[in-house]
Amino acid sequence: MARTFEIVYPMVELVEQVNEQDRVVGIVDRGEAIRERWLHRVATTVCRDADGRILVHRRPDDASRFPGQFNWMLGGAVDVGESYEEAAARELAEELGVHVEPRFVLKFLCDGAISPYWLGLHEVVITTQVQPDPREVAWSDWLTEPELEDLVRHQGFIPDAREAFDRYRALGTPSAAASPSRPAPGNQPQVRGRITGADLSPRWGRQTSADGKPPHRR
Repeated sequence: MARTFEIVYPMVELVEQVNEQDRVVGIVDRGEAIRERWLHRVATTVCRDADGRILVHRRPDDASRFPGQFNWMLGGAVDVGESYEEAAARELAEELGVHVEPRFVLKFLCDGAISPYWLGLHEVVITTQVQPDPREVAWSDWLTEPELEDLVRHQGFIPDAREAFDRYRALGTPSAAASPSRPAPGNQPQVRGRITGADLSPRWGRQTSADGKPPHRR
């Protein structure tokens, strides 16, 4: 009997390598860019609800980057030929199931905890129901800015996201200028695992309950 073999090719995520002026200098695999510390682009979005609260999430424990850590932005690498805005919109559709046009807020050269990159930060007001992708989001909740500011300083928060938060706050958090998405009639933002300020432990770190939510303050 003749044998058949299946050839499995490694997944390659192509991105544009850029320089310190954010100009494209080549096309590379993102994994290699991270290993070699080559600059590339990442697009993120701050999601607010109609009350101004910000969507915060915890990454899955098996995520390849920053497993089990908390972030206040959603996003990922900018694909070849994409603008920051296009990448931010695509990532929101993939990770939250919402189709909106995020508003560009700022861009900066981030040193990065694992590799440097240009980070483009956007924001949007979401008034439709969100459907987080469990492969990207293990837990999520809408937090007020004071609650988020408390959480940002804890060990379990992604360092890159902390720097982005400080830069965003320095601009005066221009959330009022963000354009809300056009929701289907009657839809409201989905709330998953509501917590309050009393639930934000001063010893946040990697401590979470079985369902991924932060432990209660002692």
